[in-house]
Amino acid sequence: MTANTPTGLSLVNIRGFIGKQLGVSAWETLGQPRINHFAECTGDNQWIHVDAERAQRESPYRSTIAHGYLLLSLLAPTTLEVIIKPAGIKAALNYGINRVRFIAPVKAGGRVRNRIKLVGVEDKGNGRKLLTTENTLEIDGGDKPALIALVLSMVLA
Repeated sequence: MTANTPTGLSLVNIRGFIGKQLGVSAWETLGQPRINHFAECTGDNQWIHVDAERAQRESPYRSTIAHGYLLLSLLAPTTLEVIIKPAGIKAALNYGINRVRFIAPVKAGGRVRNRIKLVGVEDKGNGRKLLTTENTLEIDGGDKPALIALVLSMVLA
């Protein structure tokens, strides 16, 4: 994976990036085996995700689609790729999500990537900063994103 991240990003200068795009992750393919594995792990075996034949017949998408929460789960590793590793941050913890909107479905075999914008930085003391990012999970060839979420990450210097 290679991210498109601004040069020189660090916790020392991160406030200067508020309001700016921090980067775009590599494309991730969401094939049917991955969707099936997610269904198995979570118990969400709804036919629209795992029954390709039925989805071909009955779904308005004529295909199975990735789970919304599978898409949401991609935000953590793509944030590591775009922000955490390039900025040399020691550790990052999921702190919360202020808002999530699932905009468009991702068909099995589709590709997505995360476009991340820094919305806010709050100093929490002891080398900790709370980052708020706007994450737009784009669909390759799609007119609309799969989701948009405001994510909170506690990072440690």
